[in-house]
Amino acid sequence: MNAPARSTAWMALAFRLALREMRGGLRGFYIFLACIALGTAAIAGVNSVSGAISESIEAQGQTLLAADIRFQLRNRVATEQERAYLDTLGDVSVSSGLRSMARLLDGSDQALVELKAVDGAYPLYGTVETTPAGPLPRLTAETGGSFGALAAPLLLERLGIGVGDELLLGNARVRITATIDREPDALSDGFGLAPRLLISNDALAATGLVQTGSLVEHQYKIRLDQPTSRRIAEIRRQAERAFPSAGWSIRTSNNATPALTNNITRFSQFLTLVGLTALIVGGVGVANAVRAYLDTKRGVIATFKCLGAPARLISAIYLIQIILIAAIGILIGLVLGMLIPIVAVRFLEGVLPVPAGLAIYPGALALAAAFGIITALAFAIMPLGHAREVPATALFREQGFERSRLPAWPYIAGAGLFLAALGGLAVWTAYDRYIALVFLGSIAFAFVVLRLVASLVTALARRAPRVNSPALRLAIGNIHRPGALTPSVVLSLGLGLALLVTLTLIDGNLRRELTGSLPERAPNFFFIDIQGSDLDGFRKVLSDSMPDGKIVEVPMLRGRITAFNGEDVARRNVPPSGRWVLQGDRGITYAKTLPENSTLASGQWWPADYAGEPLVSFSAEEAGELGLKVGDTVTVNVLGRNLTARIANLRNVEWESLSINFVMVFSPNTFAGAPHAWLATMIDPEATADQEAATLRAVTNAYPTITSVRVKDALDIVNELMGQLATAVRAAAAVALIASVLVLAGALAAGNRARTHDAVVLKTLGATRTTLIRAFSYEYIMLGLATATFALFSGGVAAWFVVSRIMTLPSRFLPDVAVTTVLIALAMTVGIGLAGTWRVLGQKAATVLREL
Repeated sequence: MNAPARSTAWMALAFRLALREMRGGLRGFYIFLACIALGTAAIAGVNSVSGAISESIEAQGQTLLAADIRFQLRNRVATEQERAYLDTLGDVSVSSGLRSMARLLDGSDQALVELKAVDGAYPLYGTVETTPAGPLPRLTAETGGSFGALAAPLLLERLGIGVGDELLLGNARVRITATIDREPDALSDGFGLAPRLLISNDALAATGLVQTGSLVEHQYKIRLDQPTSRRIAEIRRQAERAFPSAGWSIRTSNNATPALTNNITRFSQFLTLVGLTALIVGGVGVANAVRAYLDTKRGVIATFKCLGAPARLISAIYLIQIILIAAIGILIGLVLGMLIPIVAVRFLEGVLPVPAGLAIYPGALALAAAFGIITALAFAIMPLGHAREVPATALFREQGFERSRLPAWPYIAGAGLFLAALGGLAVWTAYDRYIALVFLGSIAFAFVVLRLVASLVTALARRAPRVNSPALRLAIGNIHRPGALTPSVVLSLGLGLALLVTLTLIDGNLRRELTGSLPERAPNFFFIDIQGSDLDGFRKVLSDSMPDGKIVEVPMLRGRITAFNGEDVARRNVPPSGRWVLQGDRGITYAKTLPENSTLASGQWWPADYAGEPLVSFSAEEAGELGLKVGDTVTVNVLGRNLTARIANLRNVEWESLSINFVMVFSPNTFAGAPHAWLATMIDPEATADQEAATLRAVTNAYPTITSVRVKDALDIVNELMGQLATAVRAAAAVALIASVLVLAGALAAGNRARTHDAVVLKTLGATRTTLIRAFSYEYIMLGLATATFALFSGGVAAWFVVSRIMTLPSRFLPDVAVTTVLIALAMTVGIGLAGTWRVLGQKAATVLREL
């Protein structure tokens, strides 16, 4: 028989023996199955939900944008030439968006609104659903001196009014004709801090809200005759060539909501990494389960060897079993992963675009399956290497695997290869590969540290002074004896608890900052769209309402960065952390002196009477992310003109103060004579809620075109959003913690044979069941406390780094998290430990003593 034929016959024999041995069922592999299924389901579910939303956004692109292509201009309308060009492309719908204040007729109350003015052609795709229903032109028409308006139900609730009531908007009166149930392009318009109020373009003109320097977005939405991807891309290139200085932002139906899509992708990556954590933690459970299973097969392995079976045949038999059982676990996980989008759609429907029916996402399932099988092999191959070393004499004498030696080098190399493949797959599929690399490095570091913690606990137990209590002395001995559970328990529980502590501390610090510290440091109000002619009167109104307050005011324009050092920013490779600076228009200002809450990092500030070439001061952190330095040039499009300025200095900005801050501050001569409005803040930490309400009424009634934003209201919205995100994060962390519980159970099960021998010998020597229970309880309590200490320390350090270094916010350790972590650790180790050893304590002595 030639070599290929012998190899085929050998594999066939291994496969046949593996299947024959599996006829007894999957006993011993339930934890293996649960660990693989849980991690696979988490990854498959997260990526399936992300895929469902992304595909729905792509499929509904025209409706979400209400156009095939959209041209957006800030603070100016299209010129005659630009409008003539747009009219040649197809049907055009013109709309405008801005924030403003809607107030009751008697001036007793007011509310911030996201105002949207549309023409008769809106929407080009989709429909505006209202209650009561009706055609949009009729609902927004002027009758009896007031214009029709559609309002979000939240606005009516805040002002205590209903359909048919009237409001004052700027200098015009509007009548609520219906409430908005669904707005087709709401998602593409972006996140709003206030409820929607929709009016006609004629009504907007009557309000007088659009003035020089007003922060208003003018959108030109176009429906093409032939809306193919190629045609849309060609129009975009043509428009950029024909009007290079227009400064408009062009968005197509192929990418209707780029910010939402990117955020979903980022959040999906985060949850995928948390799911991968659960899978890696489960990998430890896989190793324990395989070791425990093969430990029960020592007699079978010895029999194989007595019959002349080579070691490679034995390895192949159990490798085939492991692959088949892993495949069953992966299949269970994929089925659960396919069901997760069905549940998620019920909660996301009405908030995000989701598919109408059941859909399967092969890419997400394939990725989860790949992670599952690689994890199973990476953690199972080392115990498999130990199994092949079982001697034939094990058929006649019961003994454990040799734990002091490593398996043969091919098994070590194989485990390393699969671990490298696991890390490579995680990095390759990540949206932000740097974050994925940091995550994998952290996991590897955590495994090393957990090993060191286990060694430290073992060393301390070995050097502990002798105690009088037999149960406590036995517990301390169990911690450091050969084959102790210490490494398995610390490793299995430590990683999951550390992740839970990290996420809980980050969430707790953010909530404390949003609801406590930040509102105390932040301004009471932001005031937008203040005309220069109104400044003096505006200051007087604020001084009368809040005499102890501090008013800070700065000029404000809007501009979009188009080039660095003459290079188009679209061609620049910018890391994700710095891309926000280049997305859309930015608020910009000019100043003679260095702004408050800023310090120079490098360079020099210009003189107060500077009159040379345009200069700009750039935020140091953002400049570093964009690769800029002092002396580089920045080109900004402002009001349809490209202005190039040289970076004179970099400054450190305290963004967390929520005071007036800008990425770019220009020298005053840069915008000499340019029309602009003013931005102001009012700061009075001692102001009461009644005083703030009175100030809001006074400003709105005196200057209806000025938009007032109460910072506390904005923070409440952000806090509510953070709560929704935290729910998803906690669910993901719970998956990792459940995996830790499974791994802990597997570790205890893997040590049950040694525990059985110990219990029988001790009972034979006179130990009672109560003494053994106390000894085991002491052991589990000490291991739980050691693991909780590690989790608190490592999770606290990780949370501190994220909060203080990445988010640049104050970080504080939360005692309630410490108490909860300790209780969880003790409940898991003692509860699961005693549940696993209870059966051991009832073991008959004869069958065990016979094999010693």
